[in-house]
Amino acid sequence: MSRQGFIQNNLTGILMYQSFNPSPLPPVPALEINMSLQTTIINAHKNLSFLESLSDFIPNKDLFISLYVRKEALMSSQIEGTQATLEDILDPLIEENANQNVDEVMNYIKATHFAINRLETLPLCNRLIREIHAVLMDQARGQEKTPGAFRTSQNWIGGIGSTLKNARYIPPAPDVMVDAMSQLELYMHEAMSKEDPLIKASLIHYQFETIHPFLDGNGRIGRLLVVLYLMHMGLISTPVLYISYFLKRNRVEYYDRLMSVRQNGDYEQWVQFFITAIGDAAANATDIIKLITKLHETDASKIEIKGRSGAIRIALFEYLKKNPIIDIGKTAGILNITYNAVSGAVKYFIKLNILSQTANTKRNRTFSYTAYLDILRDGTE
Repeated sequence: MSRQGFIQNNLTGILMYQSFNPSPLPPVPALEINMSLQTTIINAHKNLSFLESLSDFIPNKDLFISLYVRKEALMSSQIEGTQATLEDILDPLIEENANQNVDEVMNYIKATHFAINRLETLPLCNRLIREIHAVLMDQARGQEKTPGAFRTSQNWIGGIGSTLKNARYIPPAPDVMVDAMSQLELYMHEAMSKEDPLIKASLIHYQFETIHPFLDGNGRIGRLLVVLYLMHMGLISTPVLYISYFLKRNRVEYYDRLMSVRQNGDYEQWVQFFITAIGDAAANATDIIKLITKLHETDASKIEIKGRSGAIRIALFEYLKKNPIIDIGKTAGILNITYNAVSGAVKYFIKLNILSQTANTKRNRTFSYTAYLDILRDGTE
């Protein structure tokens, strides 16, 4: 068997096709850690450590995490071709305006929150992966493709209209896939492993994408798996790392490097690339935390907080941190403040250039925390 695995013939005659069976992890022979890769690993650990320490000083950590999860969900879904924007998923009237693309992103958000909460009672394992998939695919496009269950039929990767005859890549057949996922689960929990957790995270992502255990949603689950593994290993305590930003910017290279391992057994180039992605994501998250913290401090200093009007302004400003696009009526109901009082605070924030009107119809006027959105929007367009 080659280092990466082997090609298997399936069926016979005109129905015959070839699938790829990956070798179990870790690679044999073992990874060659040269100076360049070692430097990449050290830098990524430094970036993750700094991000972890900085995240403890975010004024409202839960609100920040909530927005970060939404952004990662959006970009991870965009890699798969989902057509949605940051404004779509932050729309205060999302229940009325949602479409299939937005539903897919919202399901990813639900799946992320579900996974993090479930990790408290269930270790990172195939059962958890299947449960996350069920949430991801619930009532979304592809829901007919066995949500929450590993596939029992052959899948393949290729352009629109591709078949088993001309697919770019064909994962292992169903019976082989089940065994490969069991081996991957064992590798995730190999206590005797001396591999750096960033190397393991890179290899786990490669192996999962290569096995492709579901009929749909593999890319999104595979990227979420990286964050869950880093949390499982204690490198990060919250999901403030969105690796999809780097992978979206380098999408072609991302897919090409995955294929290079399958074709040539070159795990080293893949690990170098993916750990670079992790380090870049950590550095980017750190920059955004600094920008948002500075923006909030600057804007908070502008707000007059005396009297009842001041209390309403504070409540609205806190609300904006989690909901940077608002509708006055819905906001008034959630904050339990009168419509007129919220309207007055909104007008006050417009004068301070904190809010701006984004929809012009009188019936559904919405207002945006523009500077905040500009920071979050980076990479989502």
